[in-house]
Amino acid sequence: MPEVVLEVNNLEFSFRTYGGVVKAVRDVSFEVRQGEILGIVGESGCGKSVTVQSILRLNPEPPGFFAGGSIIYKGQDIVKKSEREMRSIRGIEIGFIFQDPMTSLNPTMRVGKQIEEVFVGRKAVSSSEAKKKALDILELVGINEPEKRYRQYPHELSGGMKQRIMIAIALVGHPGIIIADEPTTSLDVTIEAQILEILKDLQQKFMTSIILITHDLGVIAKMCDRVLVMYGGKIIEEGDVDDIFYNTAHPYTSGLIQSIATLDTNKDEELIPIEGTPPDLFSPPPGCPFAARCEYAMEICKSIMPESTSVTGKQHYSACWLLHEYAPEVELVSVKSAEDNKTLESSSDEKAGGNV
Repeated sequence: MPEVVLEVNNLEFSFRTYGGVVKAVRDVSFEVRQGEILGIVGESGCGKSVTVQSILRLNPEPPGFFAGGSIIYKGQDIVKKSEREMRSIRGIEIGFIFQDPMTSLNPTMRVGKQIEEVFVGRKAVSSSEAKKKALDILELVGINEPEKRYRQYPHELSGGMKQRIMIAIALVGHPGIIIADEPTTSLDVTIEAQILEILKDLQQKFMTSIILITHDLGVIAKMCDRVLVMYGGKIIEEGDVDDIFYNTAHPYTSGLIQSIATLDTNKDEELIPIEGTPPDLFSPPPGCPFAARCEYAMEICKSIMPESTSVTGKQHYSACWLLHEYAPEVELVSVKSAEDNKTLESSSDEKAGGNV
């Protein structure tokens, strides 16, 4: 099994607001292995972005604060590091690709200088070396005429070009881990396919670990080795991509699978939504956060949070009372075959006109 490069243990992160304390991330634990793409999926507000931004201490503190847990990187706890110590990790050790390139780039700075910012204050890198690294990384992420783009401002570039710049900024320091927070949200499907292909190629070329956040299960099926499913600030299912799709073990994951359209979906066919609303994280429920929306919920689900239980005896876990030996047997909807999963993977490609 590949080496573990990042370990998150019982992480809890909250925000103090005028309305009370929002418990955004609750007892989250996972690990990132060398050279893998770890996907995190879940609906808006489930805690995905807050979790990954905690890794680089990007959440504002205050109003945010760590309520518990640890983030171990190279034997040290990131939670305990000062802002000055974090500067030596951001960009060099761990890179971050933000979801909106339109607002993440500084409109008053030339592109080249923004890429070189990661080297500011590092005496080992001269200005000429920083420029060479910037030009090299621009070429690596597929930007034509890198010298010209180096001198341009963000408003002179297209949306897809800006996202490539964001990838270049994340990669220029050759970090061991890249965090991509919905990197294709604001892009059309043709450019989305190209950006994902760049990330996949870079991961394979440099054995870089990638944490990929997305709402798109087709992207998860195409890109990821392992998957975390989040809901209500918690991880409710985790496993390799085949386990999640073929041997679905949580009703929420099953609901996500049912709610997506594939190439075989008739245009007149209604999609199946997950009825109800997410839990109130000002006052989270004591039991399973999905209980109020789950058609299989039992009384115990509403009062006691189930432990994460091994599903297959391998690295597949689910936090659901349906796995208890006394629970009734239910059949959750999952992807039925490898052919169905291939259809799921290719749905995004087909929308993009095959440009991958």
